This record gives sequence, C-alpha cells and structure tokens, in this order.
Amino acid sequence: MKKQACVCLLTVVALLAGYGCGEALPESYGMLLKGGHVIDPKNEISAPMDVAIDEGKIVAVRESLPEDRAGKVVDVSGLYVTPGLIDLHAHVYAGTGIPRVLTGDSSVYPDHFSFRSGCTTLVDVGSSGHRNFEDFKDRVIDRSRTRVLVMLNVAGGGMGPEGEDNPEDMEPEKIAAMAKKYPDIIVGVKTAHYSGPEWVSVERAVEAAGLADIPVMVDFGANHPKERPIGELYLEKLRPGDIYTHMYSGLRVELTDEGKINPSMFQGRERGIIFDIGHGGGSFTWRVAVPAYEQGFPPDIISTDLHTGSMNAGMKDMTNVMSKVLNLGSSLEEVIRMSTWKPAEVIKRTELGHLSEGAIADVTVLRLEEGDFGFLDVRRITLKGNKLLTAELTIKGGHVEWDLNGRAGEDWETFYADEKNRVDPWR
Repeated sequence: MKKQACVCLLTVVALLAGYGCGEALPESYGMLLKGGHVIDPKNEISAPMDVAIDEGKIVAVRESLPEDRAGKVVDVSGLYVTPGLIDLHAHVYAGTGIPRVLTGDSSVYPDHFSFRSGCTTLVDVGSSGHRNFEDFKDRVIDRSRTRVLVMLNVAGGGMGPEGEDNPEDMEPEKIAAMAKKYPDIIVGVKTAHYSGPEWVSVERAVEAAGLADIPVMVDFGANHPKERPIGELYLEKLRPGDIYTHMYSGLRVELTDEGKINPSMFQGRERGIIFDIGHGGGSFTWRVAVPAYEQGFPPDIISTDLHTGSMNAGMKDMTNVMSKVLNLGSSLEEVIRMSTWKPAEVIKRTELGHLSEGAIADVTVLRLEEGDFGFLDVRRITLKGNKLLTAELTIKGGHVEWDLNGRAGEDWETFYADEKNRVDPWR
C-alpha cells in the first residue's frame, strides 16, 4: 500500500507541475513508446505513461497518447521506461595497441558494451590526460555512436605505461586549458593510483578542476600510505560535489576492523562528497556493501568501472550492477536516479538524464524480472537475489541502438508482403 500511495503521489505531483498537462499534443510524432511505466527521477515521475519521440527529442510524456499520430508504435507494456543510463565510470580509450594499460588494450570500445546494457552515455575517467586526450578524441570519441564524456587524468599521459606517480607530469593549468577547449566532452578531473605519501595528486586535481569549474573523481589506490588518511580526503581535501569512487572496495579503510562503515564517510557525505560504486574488477565486495546498507550508507551513483578486467568477471555490465543495488535494498526509483539524473547533475550535464518534454531522446526500456538469481562480487562470492534488470531497448537521440526482442522492428510477413521489400538489400 505504501508503494502504491507513493506512485500515486508522484503522479499527482507531476500533473500539478504541468508535466505536459494542458499543453497541446503534437499533430504527429515519429515513435510512440506505448504502455510502459515511466520512471523519471528529475521530474518525480513513477507512473504508467506513454512517451512520444520526434526528430531526436522527447515531445510528449502523458497518459494514453493517441497511436494514430505515431509513425511507429512500440509496445513496452510490462516494462519500465527511463532516461538513457549514464555510466559515470568506464575506460574506453582502446585501439592504441599499447598492452596492459587503460590507455590501450585494457580499455574497450564503447559501442561494444554501452547500448546492450541500456547506456547512452559513458564517462571515461582518467584513461587519458591532457597530453593524449586529443588522440583519444580522434581515435574513439568522434567515431562512436555512444556519447563518450571524459574526466582527464591529473597525470598528463593518463593511465599509460608511464604511470600516474610523477608530480612533474601533473600540470593544473594545462589540464584546465584542455578542459576549457573541449567543454562539451571534458566533464571532470580524475586522480588515481598515486602511491606517494604526499597529497600532490589530489591537490593538483582539485586545483585543475577549480580552474575549469568541473568536479574531481578520486580513486584512492589499493594501498594508500598512512600519511594520507582517508578521513582527511573526505573532510579537508575534496570539495562538495567531488566524487569518491570504489566506495565498497574494502581496500581503503571504508570498513573498520569492527565491521562498521568508516565514520568519516558519513561526515564526508554531509559535506557534499559524492559516493560512487565504481565496481570494476577489484573494487566491490559483499563484505562491505551489505553492512553499508545495514548501516544506512547506500551509493549516490551506480557505475561499472568497465574495462577488460571487469566485463567478464563479477561486474558484467551496468544492469547487473544496478540489479545488485536493487537486491541490496534500494527501490527501483532510487536505482534509476543513481544511474540517470544524479550522475548528470554531478557532471553538470543537466540536458541529460531525464525525460522532460523537449529533452534529448535518450531512453532506456528495462525489464524487471523476479526469480532466483545470483550476483558475484569481485572475489566471485555470490549473493542471492530475486530481482534482475535487463535492457530491452536503448534509444539515443531518437535512434534505436539496441532492441533485444525486436520490439521496434516491423513484422516480417507484413514487411515482405510489399514487392519492393522482397529484394535482399545486402546483395
């Protein structure tokens, strides 16, 4: 009853806010997603609604939109219609031929993994630095159908063979200059894996980000020195709106010896620090995630840390990580917020992550199954759950990029009944 009341209240709030209410409907639209349950956290919508798309934009989100105005009607009954998912932590600087680093063979091509897991936007965090970002842009970003955004590494060469430990290669002015040159792509600064006792990598990342007015993401490393306590990171070094990733790793004193979530994490959240999952191949364990939920510390953002070491292991893909959070105890509405509107807000790309009328038509259609499922952490330890999300349909800019069950396709008998369609177009 409580959940039903919440849904009804959200619907009333949406109508009172004028979410399409009272405005004239378009005379026609290219595509109509019919019969689904819309979850749009920005607009506080969680209710049965139809979504109309035309010329790459959302043109109507209403109850019972007329089908006769649509060029194509896609039946999404029994499914959830959400903004296109945003994966805030990925590594997609592939194709350089450099072995065993994320500025090379350890990265993956974005289109191979994005749409099939419901993602329309991937944020590459730190694979490139200011010295090789333009190669990354030419080699991958400009050639991808996926929207690829970037957090520049504080190290000029990114996560390449030179490593990330050289303070002389951390140049805030040059990082900020590159970010200002490409503001449509560069959305943050990343510091990761620095092993020295000083705070230089964090301090210069924050300096660069301040110059460019963008957030910092910190991967604090697996074995950070005692001279850099994690509480100081949350309470003194980072700014409100900066991001701590790998929050459930257990490698960085997120969990005390007594099994309690580090009190400084709660204090950091009160200051406005953003906590991101960043699952990856080594940074998500049930022994931290379960007590974190029991103690009231869920994530702010869900992300994958996609790379060759995580894609076939415990992480798998975005919907699998979302399913883990769902089974830990977050509501579906909360999980969608963590995967859409919240990351869009954090990286200051608020044109993304919502289904407002007039917005870019990035849309994900999800199936929520109930049954007996198992979910692996990075040590391949299993937690059983009864909910599993899968991506049925992914639309970016109004174009269908992933269609698991051919929902947006045409019936084959009807299509080939037309004489002109009988010739194989690939011959």
